Amino acid sequence: MLHIKSVTCIKQERCLFADLNFSLKSGQIMQLAGPNGAGKTSLLRIIAGFSTPDEGLVMWQGESIAKNYDEFARQLLFIGHKTGVNSQLSAIENLRFWLRIQGYNTDQDLYSLLAKIGLVGLEDVPVRTLSAGQQRRVALIRLWLNDAKLWVLDEPFTALDKAGVAFLQQRFLAHLEQGGAILLTTHQDLTTHFNELQTVTLEYRH
Repeated sequence: MLHIKSVTCIKQERCLFADLNFSLKSGQIMQLAGPNGAGKTSLLRIIAGFSTPDEGLVMWQGESIAKNYDEFARQLLFIGHKTGVNSQLSAIENLRFWLRIQGYNTDQDLYSLLAKIGLVGLEDVPVRTLSAGQQRRVALIRLWLNDAKLWVLDEPFTALDKAGVAFLQQRFLAHLEQGGAILLTTHQDLTTHFNELQTVTLEYRH
């Protein structure tokens, strides 16, 4: 599905990584590892098409994402360090807005879904009043509300407790079983067994 072909990234005259090559197939989860400053977030942003590599190509289904980015974007769900939610709105309002701009059905039972992820009773309060972990859960609920094939997740477990991490990994398994693919960074170990887990480690380059 995804192929990183000879990708190089240079930031502020420092080469973060060079001639990087790997592939991600349907049903596979890949973890990017490495110390802070190695370029993990920069690589995720390149793969998502938010920035351009200094050299190399990001290929999706055999074609450069630059050739037909709109089609690639429809198959992509990106969740980064920032939650991407409006702190003035409630969890329900954020999700309804996200569904509407993505063209999805807005009549889904969002209350039930938010309760399952640990936000029962907090669905209608402004997100700004929630803890960091609760705000992260509001952002991650999008993983239950989309049909994108490729998930690119930057530290999705940040601010989650053990129960939240375990629940999220169960969603990962379901997505992989449905033929999706996941690329993520995390400083925490994956505690669920994944048959198709691969690791790409970036080294800090001076």
